[in-house]
Amino acid sequence: MVRQRPLEPPSEGSNPSSPANKKGEKMAKKDNLLVFSGRGNPNLANEIAKNLKIPLGQIKITNFADGETYCQILENVRGMDTFIIQPTSTPVNQNLMELLILIDAFKRASARRITAVIPYYGYARQDRKDKPRVPITSRLVADLIQAAGADRILCMDVHAAQIQGFFNIPVDHLFAAPILIKYIKSLELKNLTIVSPDAGGVERARAYAKRLNAELAIIDKRREAANVAEVMNIIGNVRGKNCVIVDDMVDTAGTLCESVKALKKNGANKIYCAATHAVLSKNALSNLNEAPLEQLIVSNTIDAEEKAKQCSKIKILSVAPILSEAIKRIHEESSVSSLFV
Repeated sequence: MVRQRPLEPPSEGSNPSSPANKKGEKMAKKDNLLVFSGRGNPNLANEIAKNLKIPLGQIKITNFADGETYCQILENVRGMDTFIIQPTSTPVNQNLMELLILIDAFKRASARRITAVIPYYGYARQDRKDKPRVPITSRLVADLIQAAGADRILCMDVHAAQIQGFFNIPVDHLFAAPILIKYIKSLELKNLTIVSPDAGGVERARAYAKRLNAELAIIDKRREAANVAEVMNIIGNVRGKNCVIVDDMVDTAGTLCESVKALKKNGANKIYCAATHAVLSKNALSNLNEAPLEQLIVSNTIDAEEKAKQCSKIKILSVAPILSEAIKRIHEESSVSSLFV
């Protein structure tokens, strides 16, 4: 593991602002960087460390017989700029608790700064009171992360953008769009239409359509009564078009598959879906296998390699280059804003 190397004081008559000294300062900054991983997505963490050209930090994480999480940092982190990579994906509660315990361990080990890198932010769908007597759990999670001792948050495609305001510490909110759009371009689809699966996703779909020079369509979903199937209306022309549905996540894929059927019914040609987070719970894989969907394009914010082996329609793209570049810039105290698009 790279260790911090103390800088020697400048020799008499030397210029502290000389190129040699600036190079030494830059090296000292790099030597201060440490990246650790929880058990949420170690493959992504290894990719990030490889891109940063540093080894992944040494840490021991185990469980007691009753399920309690135990961790021990196996190297000195005093005064270090530390980044903990841990998505709070399935099992959500275990991964969230593990993140809190890791943050507390680094705080008590005197890390200079602790950045929680949360590629997938669990509980993000519970961001408001949409019914009487329900919690705002995403705010509760934000409070827990801050109370544990995090100094900064780095996340990707959070379900509701206002969650950034739940934190009283800096939040860098990145998007997987550049990676997904690059792949969609490589498909060279003609007569392309970007489809928003609901009214809430129109802004995201419009951004994709603009960068892909494509048309825009919206699916209007309405439930006529309890336990009655949704009626889906298509706003926009999809007849004879190749369509890409864009969303932030795919959970059970039930609504996605209904959207695909509605597009087919309205004359769409080939249909793809691009989503950042492959939650893929319950019967998602069987739904995908049965749907007239060409491909589900997702990122590796959640480790879905095993699920992809069971469904040939799943294409996984890596967001490690975006996250590693963000970590590098945060560590060097340089601008991250150009990565927000």
